[in-house]
Amino acid sequence: MAAGGLIPASGASTKEYPGKLTWFVTLACVLAAMGGLIFGYDVGISGGVTSMAPFLKKFFPSVYRKEELDQSTNQYCKFDSQTLTLFTSSLYLAALVASLAASTVTRKHGRTISMFLGGLVFLAGALINAFAYNIAMLIIGRILLGIGVGFATQSVPLYVSEMAPYKYRGSLNVIFQLSITLGILIANIVNYFTAKIDGGWGWRVSLGGAAIPAILISVAGYLLPDTPNSMIERNKEDKAKLTLQKIRGFLDVYAEFNDLKVASEAAKQVEHPWRNICMRQYRPHLTMAILIPFFQQLTGINVVMFYAPVLFKTIGFGRNASLFPP
Repeated sequence: MAAGGLIPASGASTKEYPGKLTWFVTLACVLAAMGGLIFGYDVGISGGVTSMAPFLKKFFPSVYRKEELDQSTNQYCKFDSQTLTLFTSSLYLAALVASLAASTVTRKHGRTISMFLGGLVFLAGALINAFAYNIAMLIIGRILLGIGVGFATQSVPLYVSEMAPYKYRGSLNVIFQLSITLGILIANIVNYFTAKIDGGWGWRVSLGGAAIPAILISVAGYLLPDTPNSMIERNKEDKAKLTLQKIRGFLDVYAEFNDLKVASEAAKQVEHPWRNICMRQYRPHLTMAILIPFFQQLTGINVVMFYAPVLFKTIGFGRNASLFPP
């Protein structure tokens, strides 16, 4: 959808547009979808870092004393620390708030601008965390990381959907989800090796490693063209038509271009989108949009992803095995 609102799609589902999946679109969508790496990397990195003794000793000494100095087999509440919880959760709370602001930036200034800003803020957060020497720097860094995640998760799926030909939209959007899981895997591998670094500074490498996906999404946001949908929304129709011809690899894009204009104009006429979404005809869509993430949370998979190394450690795995269990 080109802009906020609910547009009836009568007759649109059977229309086909000329064009093909070009290498330019494929590369653009893959580069943009790499924005999922910043989310996945942070999901995987925090649990591993909080299980590293040097990190706990420096920033969370009470947890370190319970974990390292208490040799009993009772693991109950050894990681019970409000500050440690704040370190982990601050990123996701910041991402939630930032995504609300990111939607406005994405709509008014373009998808690539939102990606670029998110990457820069994420990069700043990664550097602050890598050089942190107190709790305040850690929390500030995590908040900046959360803002970057909020911008990326708002703009990247929209960018990929609008750039991809309609036949391949779902396939290319899956790359964003794939990059999230890839980021989690990379984070666990990084933690496994940085925990072996002598001197106890391996956690800095783990946290600073987030700068790499931040640079990737920043470069993508700077170099990639914005979507035709976004250009039409911002009254850049001539440029939008040229971009559409380039990404479709076909000059005759008038049918698709005109439909994008009509959809954009129709979206601008919607006065009460939040009220409309509660209308009877949209209740199935609203129901599924709420229940799918709701039941995903109930599975508990997020807890496993966030705290997997800590969970493995508390059930008896060794330090290295908990970071990269077989």
